[in-house]
Amino acid sequence: MSSKSERNDRKAGKKGPLSGGRKSPSGKGFSAPRGAPDGVRPPSARGGERANPSSGDSSQRSQTAGQGVPRGRAIPDAADFVWGRHPVLAALANPARRGKGRLLATPERAAELEDGDLMHGHRIELTDMQTLNRMLPPGAVHQGLVFKVAALEGVSLDELADPAHGVLVMLDQLTDPQNVGAIFRSALAFGARGIIVQDRHAPTLSGALAKAAVGATERLPHARVTNLSRALERLAELGWRAVGLDGSGEQTLEQALDGSPTVLVMGSEGDGIRRLVAEHCDALARIPMPGGFESLNVSNAAAVALYEAARKQAG
Repeated sequence: MSSKSERNDRKAGKKGPLSGGRKSPSGKGFSAPRGAPDGVRPPSARGGERANPSSGDSSQRSQTAGQGVPRGRAIPDAADFVWGRHPVLAALANPARRGKGRLLATPERAAELEDGDLMHGHRIELTDMQTLNRMLPPGAVHQGLVFKVAALEGVSLDELADPAHGVLVMLDQLTDPQNVGAIFRSALAFGARGIIVQDRHAPTLSGALAKAAVGATERLPHARVTNLSRALERLAELGWRAVGLDGSGEQTLEQALDGSPTVLVMGSEGDGIRRLVAEHCDALARIPMPGGFESLNVSNAAAVALYEAARKQAG
């Protein structure tokens, strides 16, 4: 899980500050054998899932976070997993997940799912905390609940953006899963339409990212595009106005937002919004910081921008 802090209030191009079948505890029988099948609008899922070579075999890794993996032992692939109570419950409730994936839970969590009718047609494989620990990356806080399932694929840009109304968020080369997950969470909370990412420079919407999003990746659609500049051109054709966050922007965010359908463009740590992407924005705006501190983490900046954009949209 990365601890890298991505920031978004920096001028483009400049360096600087700125997540064997057994019976249920109640005896009602909802377990699945170990060979259980793999398994907007909710986001869609990719077909099929990769096998996890380190799950339940002799290649178990060290259980201590931060101590690395002993030679010859495989690191579990976080892209295959969603873990933690809220992310897993959201994934189970996503209709695109119906009949897909392998759901593992401790007896206590299994009883909770059964009593609350939260399985949505999925079957539970009972296991213990130690087995779940071995399946996941070091330090993963799974709370006794793990869903092994294919990563979400997303929707097309036109499906996400047509007709134009509300707010979209575009992420320019943000790669830290904690930050991207937090932005998904804020975008859902403030009523954004969805998230746009560049296919080659975006993390998979699972693992630590899904944990940080607390289920938002299952409820908020996203589009993966090949080129952000061309995506902004298409969005302009559909009636969207792009506002890029830049600490050197001449306008404040409040001044730049006008209540029209808006794409908030957030840049990565180090470079901010890239030059060509910035040139396709209708305005570059800064978040005023009267406290004298130079920067905000990009996920915090996104939350501020989303709040301000939602306020403008409401009139």
